[in-house]
Amino acid sequence: MSQPAKTSPRAATASDAPESAAGTKAAAQRLKMRRELAAAAMELFATKGYEATTVDEIAATAGVARRTFFRHFRSKEEAIFPDHDDTLTRAEAVLDVAPAHEHPLDTVCRGIKEVMKMYAASPAVSVERYRLTREVPALREREIASVARYERLFTRYLLAHFDEQDHNDGNDDPLLAEVAASAVVTAHNHVLRRWLRAGGQGDVEAQLDHAFSIVRKTFGSGIGAGRTLTEPPAAPAAVRREGEVLVAVARTDAPLDEVMRTIEEALKNT
Repeated sequence: MSQPAKTSPRAATASDAPESAAGTKAAAQRLKMRRELAAAAMELFATKGYEATTVDEIAATAGVARRTFFRHFRSKEEAIFPDHDDTLTRAEAVLDVAPAHEHPLDTVCRGIKEVMKMYAASPAVSVERYRLTREVPALREREIASVARYERLFTRYLLAHFDEQDHNDGNDDPLLAEVAASAVVTAHNHVLRRWLRAGGQGDVEAQLDHAFSIVRKTFGSGIGAGRTLTEPPAAPAAVRREGEVLVAVARTDAPLDEVMRTIEEALKNT
């Protein structure tokens, strides 16, 4: 019986390439249209005012139909933040490919920097957006909702880097993860607002690093550096007596103060 022809790996790869390229092109076109609609919305908000501007006017200014607007945004206030979905995806990608040895809090700080990159890419637009969000309550609410999405993403990531066996009722891990994630986002937003109030001027990267160093100093000791769910916790020192000699055995990552306390207790009992 004849065997069906097999598809070579080379042929499969070649056939997948156009589909991948098409998807990338479609995503780029989608983002381009979202930004054009956002630019039209901001222009009208600045000249006519937020309340007086309609979706039809935004669509007409962008040169598209009303239905095209609603394919990209659910409301006119959503149009003012066209890049948050893509930025959230990039931030998540930073977490997904983080090196195992990196402290989880450092990874989260790198993730939130994707948001700053978004704002820094167009300083003039970002400054005008900031002005509008301060004046229009609906836009402030939309911004708050976007911030909450980043906090949830980072909270999940940090919580996943606690030891699995420590997860139990009454445990403080969820609290620490949420507070630490919130601190990272708050530090970022503090620097971002200061930069926007300065008209988008200044070394925002250095300011961010300084703010993150404060967060790391405050919360870093409570979250294991590079820990995974499968890595066992640091074991305390074990002390045994061999004649007149005490022998202490401990993991290299065991806290020094814990090792010293164990040895002191053993000496007291000799």
